[in-house]
Amino acid sequence: MPEPEGEDHVPRSTFMLIFRGGAVSRDGLSPSELQAHVEKWYRWSEELAGQGRRNTGTALDGPGATVRGRDLVTDGPYAESKDLVTGSMIIEAASLEDAIEVARGCPTYEFGGSVEVRPIQDYRI
Repeated sequence: MPEPEGEDHVPRSTFMLIFRGGAVSRDGLSPSELQAHVEKWYRWSEELAGQGRRNTGTALDGPGATVRGRDLVTDGPYAESKDLVTGSMIIEAASLEDAIEVARGCPTYEFGGSVEVRPIQDYRI
């Protein structure tokens, strides 16, 4: 689909927000605390959609596994819980600085989480 033309059109790039730690990596949260936190995530995602930023993503589950080469698979990953990747989201933003501003609104900071912001290469150019 072609990009819209006109003076209101701001070229957008695609960025991945990588979430680490936060509420899902913590033990001892009550169901009501977790539910209230999840509702903040839904509101934040809806705000981004309302701003016209395509956003898709998901939380991760399990402990998963780590594959190192073809023959070595281990349980894990085992890292400090604050460093575990707990989810990701793809958004559109005008620039890296704009994407960082979006990341600043993320609810993960409430429980000590962090967000890594990475541009996604566009091979169509």
